[in-house]
Amino acid sequence: MKVFDNTTKRIFLASWVAINHTEVIKNDPQQLPDSTSLRRWDLLQPLRRWLDSIEVRDRQFAHRLCQSIPAQCPFERDINLFGKTLFHIPPLCKLNPLYEEVVSLRFRAMCYLADECGEDVTKYC
Repeated sequence: MKVFDNTTKRIFLASWVAINHTEVIKNDPQQLPDSTSLRRWDLLQPLRRWLDSIEVRDRQFAHRLCQSIPAQCPFERDINLFGKTLFHIPPLCKLNPLYEEVVSLRFRAMCYLADECGEDVTKYC
């Protein structure tokens, strides 16, 4: 087995390219998808990794995160006229490409406050 050939096939710009992992390789699980498989450029991947790598280790920082990141989408509304609902605006936060990472950061801050600091976090729910 040629180690150099094997590793060079697997190296790619990890922070800029994401491989579609829905493709299942049936014959050889060690085989990489060929160049015709779906690859997409993800320009937000470095920012996603940075948000995921933030460690909450300060009580004040955790409080600021919990206060600044809302628990529910603030854009969701019911438009009423004369007591009747005309239409409903759905939550648009999930259109944010960094939504999962920001919500995860808020959750980590709440867990830090509850587990490490022993504070009551019900005011942030």
